Amino acid sequence: MSKTVTRLFDNYSDATNAVRELESLGVPHDHISIVANNAHGEHGGHDHNGVNDHGDVSRGTSTGAAVGGVGGLLAGLGLLAIPGLGPIVAAGWLAATAVGAGIGAAGGAATGSIVGALKNAGHTDEEAHVYSEGVRRGGSLVSAKVEDAQAAEAEAILHRNKSVDVATRGAAYRNGGWSSFDETAPAYTTEEIERERVTYSGSTRI
Repeated sequence: MSKTVTRLFDNYSDATNAVRELESLGVPHDHISIVANNAHGEHGGHDHNGVNDHGDVSRGTSTGAAVGGVGGLLAGLGLLAIPGLGPIVAAGWLAATAVGAGIGAAGGAATGSIVGALKNAGHTDEEAHVYSEGVRRGGSLVSAKVEDAQAAEAEAILHRNKSVDVATRGAAYRNGGWSSFDETAPAYTTEEIERERVTYSGSTRI
């Protein structure tokens, strides 16, 4: 039997450290995913590597790289856009599920649902919406399909790499007037993301 463990990270470096530790644990890299906000262009080159100024995928190679991952998950990071998130860097099965039929579509935005992909992986509606909103606001999401025997250690890896408590973060979002992730809403600007980072820099983690 296997289960899916997923956590949100405020810092990209914490998320990538978690990915490397999961691989060191023996979780195959094609069982791990990372989806990280890249509005600043800091995780994959400032030319957006195939994502145009409107957040659309403009080169098929970007989408292919995003779901590949050869020689380790992070080696396969690619740039693409998921509705509601804007430009992201991503690799692994979660990105592939989220973009769905949009993979390989020349010159078009990747179409799919990040919320649907997370729910299909076994997460509750609440978790899926908070995780998606977290990426929209500048965060990074790491998800891994692990065997039951690895689950406790996988969760410990995500914990010690400073993952966010999803219930606490969801409550904070709602206190600010948020209700659910809206893939038709505009992506956060770099200025809005900076404000989010300041707001949650000392937030509760799990």
